[in-house]
Amino acid sequence: VQLQASGGGPVQAGGSMRLSCADSARSLNRYAVGWFRQTPGNEREFVAAASWNGLARYYADSMKGRFTISRDTFKNMAYLDMNNLKPEDTAVYFCAADRDTVTNPARNQDLYDYWGEGTLVTVSS
Repeated sequence: VQLQASGGGPVQAGGSMRLSCADSARSLNRYAVGWFRQTPGNEREFVAAASWNGLARYYADSMKGRFTISRDTFKNMAYLDMNNLKPEDTAVYFCAADRDTVTNPARNQDLYDYWGEGTLVTVSS
Protein backbone atom coordinates (compact mmCIF):
# COMPACT_ATOMS: atom_id res chain seq x y z
CA VAL A 1 0.00 0.00 0.00
CA GLN A 2 1.26 3.46 -0.88
CA LEU A 3 -0.76 6.23 0.67
CA GLN A 4 -1.18 9.86 -0.24
CA ALA A 5 -3.35 12.32 1.60
CA SER A 6 -4.67 15.31 -0.32
CA GLY A 7 -7.26 18.04 -0.17
CA GLY A 8 -5.72 20.33 2.41
CA GLY A 9 -5.33 24.06 2.09
CA PRO A 10 -6.52 27.29 3.64
CA VAL A 11 -10.08 27.62 4.92
CA GLN A 12 -11.91 30.07 7.12
CA ALA A 13 -13.25 29.14 10.51
CA GLY A 14 -16.68 27.59 10.21
CA GLY A 15 -15.90 26.24 6.79
CA SER A 16 -15.68 22.70 5.50
CA MET A 17 -13.09 20.61 3.77
CA ARG A 18 -12.73 17.08 2.46
CA LEU A 19 -9.46 15.23 2.72
CA SER A 20 -8.80 12.21 0.55
CA CYS A 21 -6.55 9.23 1.12
CA ALA A 22 -5.52 7.35 -1.98
CA ASP A 23 -3.54 4.16 -2.37
CA SER A 24 -1.54 4.00 -5.56
CA ALA A 25 -1.39 0.23 -5.21
CA ARG A 26 -5.21 0.08 -5.12
CA SER A 27 -5.19 -2.26 -2.14
CA LEU A 28 -6.69 0.04 0.49
CA ASN A 29 -9.77 -2.17 0.89
CA ARG A 30 -7.58 -4.71 2.69
CA TYR A 31 -6.75 -2.23 5.44
CA ALA A 32 -8.25 -0.22 8.22
CA VAL A 33 -7.60 3.48 7.71
CA GLY A 34 -6.87 6.07 10.32
CA TRP A 35 -6.55 9.83 10.13
CA PHE A 36 -4.12 11.60 12.41
CA ARG A 37 -2.93 15.16 12.67
CA GLN A 38 0.10 16.96 13.97
CA THR A 39 1.01 20.54 14.78
CA PRO A 40 4.55 21.86 15.23
CA GLY A 41 6.03 20.89 18.55
CA ASN A 42 3.22 18.50 19.37
CA GLU A 43 2.75 14.80 19.09
CA ARG A 44 0.65 13.35 16.34
CA GLU A 45 -2.90 12.81 17.56
CA PHE A 46 -5.71 10.52 16.55
CA VAL A 47 -8.57 12.01 14.55
CA ALA A 48 -10.69 9.16 13.18
CA ALA A 49 -10.48 5.58 11.98
CA ALA A 50 -12.62 3.25 9.91
CA SER A 51 -12.69 -0.44 9.12
CA TRP A 52 -12.16 -1.59 5.57
CA ASN A 53 -15.85 -1.20 4.71
CA GLY A 54 -16.50 1.82 6.89
CA LEU A 55 -18.98 0.02 9.13
CA ALA A 56 -16.80 0.46 12.23
CA ARG A 57 -15.84 4.07 12.75
CA TYR A 58 -14.24 5.82 15.69
CA TYR A 59 -13.51 9.47 16.40
CA ALA A 60 -11.53 11.52 18.81
CA ASP A 61 -13.94 13.22 21.20
CA SER A 62 -13.14 16.71 19.95
CA MET A 63 -14.01 15.73 16.37
CA LYS A 64 -17.28 13.91 17.01
CA GLY A 65 -20.13 15.59 15.22
CA ARG A 66 -17.82 17.72 13.09
CA PHE A 67 -15.66 15.18 11.27
CA THR A 68 -16.79 12.14 9.30
CA ILE A 69 -14.57 9.36 8.04
CA SER A 70 -15.79 7.30 5.11
CA ARG A 71 -14.59 4.66 2.71
CA ASP A 72 -15.30 4.12 -0.96
CA THR A 73 -14.49 0.48 -1.58
CA PHE A 74 -15.14 0.81 -5.31
CA LYS A 75 -12.58 3.57 -5.66
CA ASN A 76 -10.23 2.21 -2.98
CA MET A 77 -10.35 5.57 -1.27
CA ALA A 78 -10.85 6.94 2.22
CA TYR A 79 -12.08 10.39 3.11
CA LEU A 80 -12.25 12.75 6.02
CA ASP A 81 -15.03 15.31 5.82
CA MET A 82 -14.46 18.18 8.19
CA ASN A 83 -17.17 20.67 9.05
CA ASN A 84 -17.34 23.71 11.29
CA LEU A 85 -13.58 23.96 11.22
CA LYS A 86 -11.83 25.85 13.98
CA PRO A 87 -8.42 27.51 14.05
CA GLU A 88 -7.26 24.78 16.44
CA ASP A 89 -7.91 22.24 13.68
CA THR A 90 -4.94 23.70 11.82
CA ALA A 91 -2.46 20.85 11.39
CA VAL A 92 -0.84 18.48 8.97
CA TYR A 93 -3.24 15.61 8.46
CA PHE A 94 -2.01 12.11 7.71
CA CYS A 95 -3.78 8.98 6.65
CA ALA A 96 -2.47 5.62 7.73
CA ALA A 97 -3.35 2.00 7.05
CA ASP A 98 -3.15 -1.20 8.98
CA ARG A 99 -4.04 -4.71 7.91
CA ASP A 100 -4.19 -6.37 11.33
CA THR A 101 -7.03 -4.11 12.49
CA VAL A 102 -8.92 -4.20 9.19
CA THR A 103 -12.31 -4.88 10.88
CA ASN A 104 -11.70 -3.06 14.18
CA PRO A 105 -9.67 0.06 13.51
CA ALA A 106 -7.30 1.37 16.11
CA ARG A 107 -6.88 4.75 17.73
CA ASN A 108 -3.25 4.00 18.56
CA GLN A 109 -0.96 5.28 15.83
CA ASP A 110 1.69 2.72 16.76
CA LEU A 111 -0.55 0.01 15.34
CA TYR A 112 -0.52 1.51 11.86
CA ASP A 113 2.15 0.16 9.55
CA TYR A 114 1.73 2.40 6.55
CA TRP A 115 1.70 6.17 6.40
CA GLY A 116 1.34 8.67 3.63
CA GLU A 117 2.68 12.16 3.28
CA GLY A 118 0.51 14.62 5.13
CA THR A 119 -1.59 17.45 3.83
CA LEU A 120 -1.67 20.81 5.56
CA VAL A 121 -4.97 22.28 6.67
CA THR A 122 -4.87 25.91 7.76
CA VAL A 123 -7.97 27.35 9.42
CA SER A 124 -8.03 31.10 9.78
CA SER A 125 -10.24 33.01 12.17
